Amino acid sequence: MSSPSISMPSGSWLFRSSLLMPAILIAICTLLVVAPLLRILTSTLTPEGLAAWQAVLFSPLSMNLWWRPLLNTMLLGFGVAAGCLLLGGFLAWLVVLTDVPGRRLLGLVGTLPYMIPSFAAALAWGTLFRNSRLGGSVGFFEANGIAIPDWLAWGIVPAMIVLIAHYYSLAYTIIAAALSSVGADMVEAGQMAGARRSRIFFGIILPVVAPALVAASSLTFAGAVANFAAPALLGLPVRMQTLSTRLFGLIETGQQERGFVLALLLIVVSATLLWLSDRIVSGRKAFVTVTGKGGRTKRFPLGPWRWPLFAIAASIGFMTTVAPILVLGASSFAPQSGALFSNWTLSFWIGEGGGEIAQGQAGIFRNPVLLEALWNTIRLGIVVAITTMLLGLALAYTIVQRRGSLLAKVLSQLAFTPLLVPSIAFAAAYIALYGAPIGPLPSLYGTFLLLVLAASAHNLPFAVQSGRSVLGQISADIEESARLTGAGPLRRLAVITFPLAIRGLGAGAILVFVKMVRDLSLVVLLFTSTSPVLSMVAYRYAAEGFMQFANAITLIILVVCLAASVLAELLQSRVQKWKQS
Repeated sequence: MSSPSISMPSGSWLFRSSLLMPAILIAICTLLVVAPLLRILTSTLTPEGLAAWQAVLFSPLSMNLWWRPLLNTMLLGFGVAAGCLLLGGFLAWLVVLTDVPGRRLLGLVGTLPYMIPSFAAALAWGTLFRNSRLGGSVGFFEANGIAIPDWLAWGIVPAMIVLIAHYYSLAYTIIAAALSSVGADMVEAGQMAGARRSRIFFGIILPVVAPALVAASSLTFAGAVANFAAPALLGLPVRMQTLSTRLFGLIETGQQERGFVLALLLIVVSATLLWLSDRIVSGRKAFVTVTGKGGRTKRFPLGPWRWPLFAIAASIGFMTTVAPILVLGASSFAPQSGALFSNWTLSFWIGEGGGEIAQGQAGIFRNPVLLEALWNTIRLGIVVAITTMLLGLALAYTIVQRRGSLLAKVLSQLAFTPLLVPSIAFAAAYIALYGAPIGPLPSLYGTFLLLVLAASAHNLPFAVQSGRSVLGQISADIEESARLTGAGPLRRLAVITFPLAIRGLGAGAILVFVKMVRDLSLVVLLFTSTSPVLSMVAYRYAAEGFMQFANAITLIILVVCLAASVLAELLQSRVQKWKQS
């Protein structure tokens, strides 16, 4: 009679155990994050891998394989970080701390460039500034008699300008949030003491926002270092290599061991710089202010400079947001880059092909590859958004519930590890692990599943952070009541937490969807003819010289991203109303 009473609760205990969910989450994070990184490391410790280390670092080829790409990558990273701090900091100061007119409009414009793929700006730059160095069709300016020097058409300078235009909105968002915390009482105290504006800025405001400046510079630096699109489109044609483009070239040409070595080195470079920036930020705790009057912001009058500064800020927004879209749109209708706004045709969109335009190729909406890529892109974005946000909620829930424990620290470290790994290096790690059969399991290379796994893992930090934000709005009393009634962790998560967090999770999922639709660095190594996505098809067209097709596809990506971003904004506004009700 005792055996049934023992066996039945055992299954129930396993299901209700507080250790079940953490164990499952650790196993999932190990498969998604730890295993690929360990595999790429062990792949370089074989005899072939050790020979690759020798070739990359110490052979006559090392200058082209490692040192020159490293130098270009560092120059690009530091240049982009400095430019983003200048543009983003200027815009944040103008919007938050001055009486400039149209602050809301400028704030909105300051956040839009990050929603536009970096390769869209690179394609627009090529459409305008391409010169005759490589032959073929030239850009708009040179076709109309304006000579464009090589340094402005190709190489590190245009790549840097394009990436600054893309990432400065990230710096603006971070710096503006920090400036908003500068209380008016501190500024007014300095004014009462007779301090000049320069003294107030350098003595009060700048030290308070210093951690935000470091964070913004490190994130924009990491973004530039990991970016593939801009260096590939504007640098590869003139053999200007960065670590990301060199890594892509090695994997593409079958030199996987050398590619894996370069991926590890890229991870080390990125992780080291992010660690140093974190140490700098954590060491500046003396600038944290505690005040009861911090809700009011002191705005400085600009006097006669109000409208000139507004014009400068609006021009920056126009050049980085509106102008690239206009150029891409005009180019997708124009038979020649030299006549962007005349003789428009729909041949590149819906043309049947067979004529003289575009070497007889049919329009993109008559191309079955593009239609398949459109479906794959939307499907990939939706699947990754759902899986990532659900996994992120489960991780955030477990970390919050076990705050301070060793288990929570382990899960947190596992979840945020992808932040230290550039996208293209992360893709290389997945090729190292899942690109070949594992026992009875077949190779996943070229499959849609591999794209989903890699993208879900790389978006985990964002998902966990979103999950924490959502959970912070749910009262602990509700779950405590359920726990006292005997509900286990899984049941509380499914029945209480998830329904209450669904709106916030939906907004976060849409943003993950946008990231996937416009991402090129992650999918560039995982892309095959059996799993095409829009960003890679656009890149292939651009690399082959069919700029109108590439620009048209990029416009489709922009429309999808902007529509999803608007939906996320509407959903987030409803979430805020729901939280206040």
